[in-house]
Amino acid sequence: MTAATGRPVRVLIAEDQSAVRAGLALILRSAPDIDVAGEAADGEEAVRLARELRPDLVLMDIQMPKLDGVSATRAIVDEGLADVLVLTTFDLDEYVFGALRAGAAGFLLKDSEAAALLDAVRTVAAGEGMIAPAVTRRLIAEFANPRTVRRPAGASAPDPAVLDALTRREREVLGCLGRGLSNADIAEHLAMAEATVKTHVSRLLGKLELRSRVQAAVLAQELGVSDGRAG
Repeated sequence: MTAATGRPVRVLIAEDQSAVRAGLALILRSAPDIDVAGEAADGEEAVRLARELRPDLVLMDIQMPKLDGVSATRAIVDEGLADVLVLTTFDLDEYVFGALRAGAAGFLLKDSEAAALLDAVRTVAAGEGMIAPAVTRRLIAEFANPRTVRRPAGASAPDPAVLDALTRREREVLGCLGRGLSNADIAEHLAMAEATVKTHVSRLLGKLELRSRVQAAVLAQELGVSDGRAG
């Protein structure tokens, strides 16, 4: 159930392969706290249905016909239609990095077990946006490492000066995000209430002009905040 309303999480599935789409729908419909609001076979249909149905979350395949998953994610996030949980195989880093920049709230490996899919949907719907720590760590290691990341054309490394806008506590929370910690984990680590953690996360995202916790985690890795190098 969504934390704010107590109703089932409404999910729009965007996947071009009909068999995979049917399998995802079957898994999601097995959970009483998740509803399949609709299904899209291409990126254009995903954006159109997101506007029409206003789901809580879009489960987005990164490789889609007509409009790719990155462009569809950007459109959905820019219009504030829903959170986007991207399905990826992690073998196309430019696409995944593009989805990250477009504001995807989470990433899920396509070969994940059914339980992991359901957990990821619930986690993103609850506002965590970081899904399974193992997936988060893999994303960060693969795409935030300056030695391996392939940045989009014209993109530059982040300026450490962006951290000047953050309070000491907000930097600490950012560092925890960089290590893939959930709100509950951060609350325990920093000895604060979980509601306070959510407030800090919201404020630091605003100050850093980021769209998601995943973006914040990658930024923390790029600037060395998560391992203390940027203090």
